[in-house]
Amino acid sequence: MFIFAGYMFDPALQYSLTVWTSAGASSIVVAGNIGWRFNKALTITGGYTGVPGSRSLVSTFPFFQPTDRSMADNFFRPGFTQGTWASGEPLKGLNYLAFVGNGLNTLNISANKIDTNLLLSGSVWWEPLGSYSEPGKSRQMYDDYFASKKTRMRVGTSFTRSREDRFSATDQSSPDNTSIYNSDGVLTFATGAFVPGVTVQQATYKMWAIDGGLKKSGFSVNGQYYMRRVNDFEADGPLPLASTYDHGFELSTGQFVVPKRLVLYARGSKVFGQFGSPYEYAGGFKWYFLPTERLWLTTELMRVHKAPYGGAFTPYTAGLTGWVPMIQTVLAF
Repeated sequence: MFIFAGYMFDPALQYSLTVWTSAGASSIVVAGNIGWRFNKALTITGGYTGVPGSRSLVSTFPFFQPTDRSMADNFFRPGFTQGTWASGEPLKGLNYLAFVGNGLNTLNISANKIDTNLLLSGSVWWEPLGSYSEPGKSRQMYDDYFASKKTRMRVGTSFTRSREDRFSATDQSSPDNTSIYNSDGVLTFATGAFVPGVTVQQATYKMWAIDGGLKKSGFSVNGQYYMRRVNDFEADGPLPLASTYDHGFELSTGQFVVPKRLVLYARGSKVFGQFGSPYEYAGGFKWYFLPTERLWLTTELMRVHKAPYGGAFTPYTAGLTGWVPMIQTVLAF
């Protein structure tokens, strides 16, 4: 993933360009956005971005505690789409991002298939004791790399609503829209997801998330709780239910045992679902092998039970149960 960002001609005219490739998914994504910063309280931007329905989609990537987003976060969160958004810090420590976009995840959906329904999403977070981390690219990082003796914390909340379309004909067994899974790992828009032979063509997704974090002297703890309802189904046959409701959480904690060098961490996540209650837990370490917070190696061993989600860019496949070793190096320059 290559991200080029900065300003053109004037510091107020900001841009971002992302080139994202994956050999495993045979995928190449080129996306960008451009905006105008009126002042600290208001920047208006348009283009491609992550839908701000989860903390992990608001200027956090790739500075997570583990190797990537948790199982629960991947299951509940929205994805990436085209839209327009306003962001800023109207009061010291109080930040917001309000977004209007095309859908939960439309990066790989052709323009002629995208419907006229608009997604609404927003995130607000408060850092009452000062910035959660040092200014710059890693400002929202989960680790307490800089190990200030001053306690820092953040609390936030996000909400997303979107009327979602299958983006493919009902006689096709595999939908183009792969943004919503049921808690048993079956795509909501797949034929037979709720009853044999019946296909959902449209549904409404609503998700509310609450997050919090605390850091001090090299110790950090971060968590998030999710609540998601999918309803207003439009299908080609009768369904046995009018809606689904799933909720769950993620939690991670870490401690630097060697300042600015080595952190040990543990994490877990769980989904309390309509059709199952999958979970995971893991432990590992991160080694910052050069004197910078933007280069590290992570080694992790996680135990997954009936993953409710599958994605080419994650270690999860729907229904996965077992031990999964992970090793990753990240250079975020």
